[in-house]
Amino acid sequence: MNYTILLSLFMLLSSCGKDKEVNIPEEETGNNGPKIYQGLSDEMLLDTIQYYTFQYFWDGAEPNSGLAPERINLSGIYPQNDQHVVTTGGSGFGLMAVLVGIDRGFISREEGVQRFEKIAGFLEEADRFHGAWPHWMDGKTGKVVPFGQKDNGGDLVETSFLAQGLICVQEYFKTGSEKEKQLSERIKNLWHGIEFNWYEKDGSDVLYWHWSPNYAWEMNFPLEGYNECLITYITGASSPNYSIKADSYHKGWARNGDIVQPSSKYGYTLNLKHNGNPSAGGPLFWAHYSYLGFNPSISSDKYANYWDINVAHTMMNRAYCIQNPKKFDGYGENLWGLTASYSIKGYSEWEQGGGRERNDLVANDLYLGYAAHNPDKDYGIIAPTAALSSFPYAPEECMKVAKNIYFNLGDKTFGKYGPYDAFSVEHNWYPRSYLAIDQGPIVCMIENYRTGLLWNLFMNCPEVKEGLNKLEFTIQQ
Repeated sequence: MNYTILLSLFMLLSSCGKDKEVNIPEEETGNNGPKIYQGLSDEMLLDTIQYYTFQYFWDGAEPNSGLAPERINLSGIYPQNDQHVVTTGGSGFGLMAVLVGIDRGFISREEGVQRFEKIAGFLEEADRFHGAWPHWMDGKTGKVVPFGQKDNGGDLVETSFLAQGLICVQEYFKTGSEKEKQLSERIKNLWHGIEFNWYEKDGSDVLYWHWSPNYAWEMNFPLEGYNECLITYITGASSPNYSIKADSYHKGWARNGDIVQPSSKYGYTLNLKHNGNPSAGGPLFWAHYSYLGFNPSISSDKYANYWDINVAHTMMNRAYCIQNPKKFDGYGENLWGLTASYSIKGYSEWEQGGGRERNDLVANDLYLGYAAHNPDKDYGIIAPTAALSSFPYAPEECMKVAKNIYFNLGDKTFGKYGPYDAFSVEHNWYPRSYLAIDQGPIVCMIENYRTGLLWNLFMNCPEVKEGLNKLEFTIQQ
């Protein structure tokens, strides 16, 4: 396939309407991923990244449910036989990625509607625990797959990531055809059925992450900021049927105001204390997961301006990698980004009484570790999602990473579902594996940078407007 054909493809991508078919030539891709082409413009490069990463949630979706598999290993090796396990939070990100696919003409609007109808049918019948879905489900049956021994019930945080996506789908189709309006209502009923206030354990002024029919509240994980869970309070306050108390946000999440503890590093200041008190911010997904729909560029409250928080977090993470105190090969202006991902090392410990023991292993040919990388927990592992999902906050800096990953590192780091989850130049470690919860933000945040599509959908939802008002957010018009 020559460059002329590729150029024609991208002219089609950029000009097609929402219902026009986009054909990727057969020789363009295979199990080993797409051929890497030099000389793409910045816009064509972003098209490429979004298109192939979107395919994780389209071509790579679990076939029965239509939802996102927890992981895809191109090797076809699944030591835990979990290839049919779908992830609730990653599927929420996937819903938004499919909307991007419709809007960019990667698929037709009708194809998108059909997929969403399948997903709605699955979620309507799947296991729920006071309205919350579990972290993992069997895509064949909808039954809970325990994330850990005691984590076998509702996962409110993962559910709120899903709710964020459901809200965007609701808004996208609510003024469409009669069929689309019916879909919008089904989607609305799904997230309206989440009993957020049940997870205010016994009326306490904080939300709790987990509840199990077997172990009740034994996981005992209150959602106190700051981390990735802001969206849980926003969607909880937005619920028309099971709305949480404003006090849970202010006393629980914001710790009665103690969340405000400014810290500075590399010339940037974080005004909110990140959990664990890291020296230069937590893993960078904290600047992504809650902000695929919730727009930080226009949002503030008495604790923070959320745009400033995320820009500072991103630039701190980047500055650490450029300074590179551990002298890891590859780090620099063209390769930075530390976040939770596959790793050469696993968790040093897991939640007591639960968890998959394989995650404690050092990675080898069969098992991949997982770690929440940040400047204080740096093993030389770069996760492409860290920089690529930060495009709204630092577009020029992120574009340098995108070009390096695609043009220079090439098929070592870019495959059939976009950039691989994680890699290490230092350790010559390039696993051909993906995680849903890392792929989704790439598609969504690049789109928010380019058009604001998902931010506009979420922020214009009437229920969300009421929820943000309840929590006393200020939204710039």
